[in-house]
Amino acid sequence: MQTDAIATIVDQWKRERPDLDPAPMLVIARLFRLTDTLDQRLRPPFAAAGLGNGDFDVLAALRRAGRPYALSAGELSRTVLVTTGAITKRVDRLEARGLVRRSVDEADSRGRLITLTAEGADLTDELIAVHLDNQRRLLAGLGEEERAQLAGLLERLAATVSAD
Repeated sequence: MQTDAIATIVDQWKRERPDLDPAPMLVIARLFRLTDTLDQRLRPPFAAAGLGNGDFDVLAALRRAGRPYALSAGELSRTVLVTTGAITKRVDRLEARGLVRRSVDEADSRGRLITLTAEGADLTDELIAVHLDNQRRLLAGLGEEERAQLAGLLERLAATVSAD
């Protein structure tokens, strides 16, 4: 198997600083590089649909919420894992395109609900199919058992990192 750039970097650190163990780089640096590569490979269908960074996340969160496809800004923020300020900017863009609409929350007149429009739901349904096909293609080099094992390991890593 060909050595990747990260393995080369680790070997160089072993040579230059034999007192240190650079092995964590084999995981962390690869995760960083993979994140960038995956982002570049997964973004084009969203960009082609005129969606900015994170816009699809908002649409998908609303669609996953089930009928009537509506959430408050706070609920969206917690679901998408960004600040309410970032949600506001995304919703502004999506509302201007007619993909979502804002309305007064009947349960709390001070609050606003963000609701997916019919056009937004159709676009989301179209894009999620493309997105999942892209993900399957990117994971095609791994067998089903390997994908399941990797998913479990990443879940454990995420839990460990979050606990710190």
